[in-house]
Amino acid sequence: MPGHDVLGYLSIHLHAHLPFVRHPEYEDFLEEDWLYEAISETYLPLLRVFDRATDEGIPFRVSMTMSPPLVAMLRDELLMSRYARRLESLCELCDKEVHRTRNDPTFHPLALHYQAEFRELAHLFNDRYKRDLVSAFKRLEDAGRLELVTCGATHGFLPLMQMYPEACRAQVAVAAAHHRRHFGRDPAGIWLPECGYFPGADQFLAEQNIRFFFVDTHGITDATPRPRYGVYAPVYTGTGPAAFGRDPESSMQVWSAESGYPGDPDYREFYRDIGWDLDFEYVKKYVQPTGQRKNVGIKYFRITGKTAHKEPYSPHVARERAAAHAGNFMFNRERQIEHLSSRMAGVRPIVVSPYDAELYGHWWYEGPMFLDFLIRKVAYDQRVFRLATPGDYLRENPEQQVATPPLCSWGAGGYAGVWLDGSNDWIYRHLHKAAERMIALARDYREPTPLERRALDQAARELLLAQSSDWAFIMKTGTMVDYAIRRTKEHLLRFTRLHDQLRAGSIDPQWLSYAEGKDNLFPELDFAVYRPER
Repeated sequence: MPGHDVLGYLSIHLHAHLPFVRHPEYEDFLEEDWLYEAISETYLPLLRVFDRATDEGIPFRVSMTMSPPLVAMLRDELLMSRYARRLESLCELCDKEVHRTRNDPTFHPLALHYQAEFRELAHLFNDRYKRDLVSAFKRLEDAGRLELVTCGATHGFLPLMQMYPEACRAQVAVAAAHHRRHFGRDPAGIWLPECGYFPGADQFLAEQNIRFFFVDTHGITDATPRPRYGVYAPVYTGTGPAAFGRDPESSMQVWSAESGYPGDPDYREFYRDIGWDLDFEYVKKYVQPTGQRKNVGIKYFRITGKTAHKEPYSPHVARERAAAHAGNFMFNRERQIEHLSSRMAGVRPIVVSPYDAELYGHWWYEGPMFLDFLIRKVAYDQRVFRLATPGDYLRENPEQQVATPPLCSWGAGGYAGVWLDGSNDWIYRHLHKAAERMIALARDYREPTPLERRALDQAARELLLAQSSDWAFIMKTGTMVDYAIRRTKEHLLRFTRLHDQLRAGSIDPQWLSYAEGKDNLFPELDFAVYRPER
């Protein structure tokens, strides 16, 4: 798709990531719902939009992170069979709802809406995609519609690991190897976890042939020397990979709870769900076995306003709003790119709009619809800009300024404050000690026996899982704190036990098998990735 016919580019990036949550030891586990909800509400709806547009020959380009823990879970037979059961149960609940509301002219059409929706999701998951969503996303990349990028191996926040370069290198190298294994090619780019960058981190990307990464706005505007075009052109780092900065204007239009599209009163209300609203005996089978209520995904009300009063949801009206918002978003990007183009003599601007993928569908039910309308409108209703990925931009505009971004993130405050404050700072002395010990093990074990190699690989796995920034984030935001603390401690304790067994020369093969079976991601992991370079 050559770019000489347009003034600039819009790059939409969807960051799809969830922490690795897999509990074979329980029949039903609440935190596994994070994955099941994201499949029903985000990943399947996005695949449906992208596949339909591809089948209809509509030209579009979108980039997307598929983080290694997410890919591992989507490829896990246990989790996928559990999700299939979940879908079956929701289809049954929809049938019950159609029956329950049969004499209610307000809610009966909504019950029918959900019945059709969940049946279609079950058809897509089981029949069209054969329970393999990773291959479905890979086919879209092969068809030239998506550009898939990787992430840190377990979404470890690199700025707080920088005193251990081997630990940073492992987060990047393990992720890149995992991406090659599942997608059959080098990752073109990487979403640094939490957009966390520190000067020098680019060397770990260059080693893996990664060509670009993303930073928040101030990662570009505060770079040294100051970039001429702000966030509207990438900068090359000293070792080669390019940094793309987030455009604040387009981000706020979608993200902002106050002024963003998702807050429109006609859109579906996230917090009103029949799992909480209906009689307990009626929904008991579909919530937690403990009797704890939870969202089931059937929601009958619209946002309406800021009070507790909610009016019934109208899918038809919401769809019209999504079309209008897509048109407004496109119009604003046309004006923005025309203005930038007039100021950037001869340089085509790129507007980079990155979002958590879960915003589209999970938090903002109409988000995938909005993207569908936007893709179509951009292709046919304007000639000012084109949808392009960062990789496309670099191929077509290879000459860019060289600069060094500062330490930065996209968390509140823009630096490391979210992942290092009074709620979570206790984890770092333990993570740092474990990293130190892992590096020493990799240095000392040059020719391990097969059993030692398994223990060393599992120790590396436990360290990576403990480093997930999701746990520190959850401790800070106060949502599922007990679980985040438990996961951090479990991985550190298992790491320490493996370390001590290795040092004592007394590995327990039975316990090692248990640990390997519980956390089974990265089967290809080689502990030597932690070996110091010298």
